Amino acid sequence: MILDDTVAGWIGPMSLDPSLEQEFERRVGDSSALAFRVALSVVRRPADAEDVAQEAFLRAHRSFGTLRNRDRFRAWLVRTTFRLALDRIRGEKRRARREDAVAIEAPSRADSAEDAAARSELREHVAEAVAALPEKLRLVTVLVAIEEQDTAAVARLLGLPEGTVKSRLHRARKELAEKLRWLAKDTRTR
Repeated sequence: MILDDTVAGWIGPMSLDPSLEQEFERRVGDSSALAFRVALSVVRRPADAEDVAQEAFLRAHRSFGTLRNRDRFRAWLVRTTFRLALDRIRGEKRRARREDAVAIEAPSRADSAEDAAARSELREHVAEAVAALPEKLRLVTVLVAIEEQDTAAVARLLGLPEGTVKSRLHRARKELAEKLRWLAKDTRTR
């Protein structure tokens, strides 16, 4: 199978031996739409999703010859794309926090500065708690709870039984509740 022009443009010239090159082309051709969908589900903007998918394919190309189990390429690509998309979101959030900090420091907004700081701090604590989850729990949490995908779609996307997705989501919510319980107690005493 020959790669479509978009995917071929993403990965550039091949440097693998011919048999690996053909296998890579076949696996990328089978997975190109999947990488884009995963990225889009996290970043929500097609242009950003395309950039994330492109970076995932570049990493896949660089690493393809050293993958231990090429039969798990789709799962590896989903994880890589997901991580790259989260990195992009985190970068945007860091920029937004810096911009918020500048806006909060403006003297004309002194009344709402405390509220904005509290909201920003809460978002930061929740983001840190989600980031601290084990990868398999974080992935389903972001896709189901944050990105509002249904469990059946996430199960299909990750190649897991729907019950596994539900179980992981339950465990993730339980861990998040435990990690953030102190925050709820702290806000009630204010």
